[in-house]
Amino acid sequence: MKKVILALLVFSLTNAIGQDRKCLLVLLDGIPADVLEKTFTPNIDEVSKKGGYARAYVGGEKGGISESPTISAVGYNSMLTGTWSNKHNVWGNSIKKPNYSYPTIFKAAKDSNPNIKLGIYSTWEDNRTKLLGEGLPETNKLQLDYVFDGYELDTIAFPHDKQREYIKNIDNLVVTEATKSIKNNTPDLSWVYLEYTDDMGHKFGDSPEMTAAVKLADQQIGQLYDAIKVREKKHKEEWLLIITTDHGRSPENGKGHGGQTDRERTTWIAINKSNVNERFRNGLAIVDIFPTVAQFLEIQLDKKVAEQLDGVSFLEH
Repeated sequence: MKKVILALLVFSLTNAIGQDRKCLLVLLDGIPADVLEKTFTPNIDEVSKKGGYARAYVGGEKGGISESPTISAVGYNSMLTGTWSNKHNVWGNSIKKPNYSYPTIFKAAKDSNPNIKLGIYSTWEDNRTKLLGEGLPETNKLQLDYVFDGYELDTIAFPHDKQREYIKNIDNLVVTEATKSIKNNTPDLSWVYLEYTDDMGHKFGDSPEMTAAVKLADQQIGQLYDAIKVREKKHKEEWLLIITTDHGRSPENGKGHGGQTDRERTTWIAINKSNVNERFRNGLAIVDIFPTVAQFLEIQLDKKVAEQLDGVSFLEH
């Protein structure tokens, strides 16, 4: 009888802190919805078929106080904080003075459960050091448990070339390491960021090169999703996989972004869960990812943080 009670206690504690549930965020940079939808992406399609796919938007309220540039780091931080630029104060890729009073979902997770394991696998080191603010006093010296980034700074192993092949190679390495970590370390909340698609958009615009980059990104999603399926099957874990992008592209030729045209603002979200609510089907925004992750992982948000969120969860309660 004592063993049964102990087992139930362990089960209850595990569910209370969300350790049986895991979440992986994947951000594929700069893929507009229309490009994704006309490209053969069997792995993203597999995720969407199990769960859902919907167009979303970035850029805040057009013409309103929350209007935000459709620029990469701005989009990342809107995903991470559940707020627009007028709150998180990231207006460009220089990331000059983020307002850490609006915490990222990573800090919120750690505040809620100090034992939660966090991971980041990124082709851009600033995502960890500036946006997440690892080690900074303003984030209470947030520490991630599993880190793989910074290889864009290694010009010996990855000599920089004009064709941006080095970014493709780094993306491939990031995915390889993230896949290993998911299988072996199993962080409770992790973020994979890949850059190559945006580079091809800037260099070639709407083009066969951009399409090829999206197809490569889809193959990388397949690697990550396979690792998740292994964990779910062998370890009885439940994973939430969210795949998204940070902005669309200019309507003229697809080379630029940053403005408020419909194409620059229109993005997308794919998930492996089918229990979506009306928000997912109507009005979906990148800021909805924070509260969705918080709900799924049962992260207890500080009341002041919850009240300032611009997004809402797109999963049914």
